[in-house]
Amino acid sequence: MSKQHKTKPESNETAANTANGETNDNAGEPVNASEDTGQAETTETGAEDTIAGLKKKVEELNDKFLRLYSEFDNYRKRVIKEKSDLSKTASEEVITNLLPILDDFERAIGTFEKVETAEPLKEGTLLIYNKLKNSLTQKGLQETEALGLPFDTDFHEAIANVPSPSEDQKNKILDVTQKGYALNGKVIRFAKVVVGN
Repeated sequence: MSKQHKTKPESNETAANTANGETNDNAGEPVNASEDTGQAETTETGAEDTIAGLKKKVEELNDKFLRLYSEFDNYRKRVIKEKSDLSKTASEEVITNLLPILDDFERAIGTFEKVETAEPLKEGTLLIYNKLKNSLTQKGLQETEALGLPFDTDFHEAIANVPSPSEDQKNKILDVTQKGYALNGKVIRFAKVVVGN
């Protein structure tokens, strides 16, 4: 007869622990369940603390976001209002400078009936014209040169092409029907010109 190895049956606790994946290095000692429960509670408490910390962080960030959004919205509204006010009063300074010239025109018109000759009216009109021109020049208005210059689409608008009287006047401006102006270097009205072909 052969010898058979007899194995000792495992206790129910050891078998259950092995089935649950728990091993006990000390074969004779029972597994301490209260130790596992303490670790689980510590883990749960740590997770709850982490969640609470994250919730607090989310609330802080949300508060910051709302404050920044409100500040930006207020800034946007303020800029829109300032632009609106600026567009309404942008010409205030120019108009204020033109009011004395308007007064001069009214005084000149008032003297039309009193004056018997046209010479004083001409002089007065020239004085008012020069005053207006100087006022606008101080604000940056410049007349763009045109007559006799080569045609340039950046400054001139051709309203007619005519045969040039000589070869050297081809593609040059022969006549100006309306003066062009630039304000601080930017063309605000193109000169209307007649160009020779």
